[in-house]
Amino acid sequence: MVRRHGSGGRIRPSPARARAVRSRRAAPRGGGPLTGRHALVVRGGWDGHHPVEATELFLPFLREQGFEVRVEDSPEVYADGAAMADVDLILQCVTMSTISREASKGLRDAVAAGAGFAGWHGGIADSFRNEADYLQLVGGQFATHPGRQPDERPGDERDNYLDYVVEITDLGRAHPITQGIGDFALHTEQYWVLHDDLIDVLATTTHPTQSYHPWHRPIVSPAVWTREWGAGRIFVATPGHSPDVLRHPDVRTIIERGLLWAGRTP
Repeated sequence: MVRRHGSGGRIRPSPARARAVRSRRAAPRGGGPLTGRHALVVRGGWDGHHPVEATELFLPFLREQGFEVRVEDSPEVYADGAAMADVDLILQCVTMSTISREASKGLRDAVAAGAGFAGWHGGIADSFRNEADYLQLVGGQFATHPGRQPDERPGDERDNYLDYVVEITDLGRAHPITQGIGDFALHTEQYWVLHDDLIDVLATTTHPTQSYHPWHRPIVSPAVWTREWGAGRIFVATPGHSPDVLRHPDVRTIIERGLLWAGRTP
């Protein structure tokens, strides 16, 4: 059973179910039941995106903002309806990997019911390539990251590190996630994203034409976007290949604001 509270129509568990869920869930640190707002951090997948180190950068921030934080190393937690019932924010950092149909459905149901869903780079925009329903939920999918000049490639991940600019859109200049942030430059992977027009693009990046690439005109990709899905909110930032990128002041500010924007409000 669920009950709707307030004019926003967000779905929350009934008091009896909420009490049962809280009694089953142990607090991640310090013991005792979870109270207040609940954040679920799901991390794993390809180690090249440093899922543990990257998410650890933001756990203190979430706790400072009043979230009780639970960390899981598998997306299969999404299939546990009781565990998901009172989650207010899901931070996912799982590049590639796989997800069961049951877990994918559980995630979609949780977001539609009001849980926020947020992440960066491949941890959200290149997850579960085999699951079309997940791709529809996020609204954008990593396709590639163009490389450097062939004769400048050292033969490691730096082959795909480019100097590029993240440009704030007109919408982004007025949005609480990116308001007050100007265009900024990065030297890291530049994501080329396939997307639909249900996303609200707060920042873009442009892939130029190069003699060694087969496309014939510049391509603009979303770099930061939001999406509303049922009663829930989704936030995606494509910068974040490595912890040093996540420490960039503008990237970190955007992600912190995005987490708060996406999270369900009381």
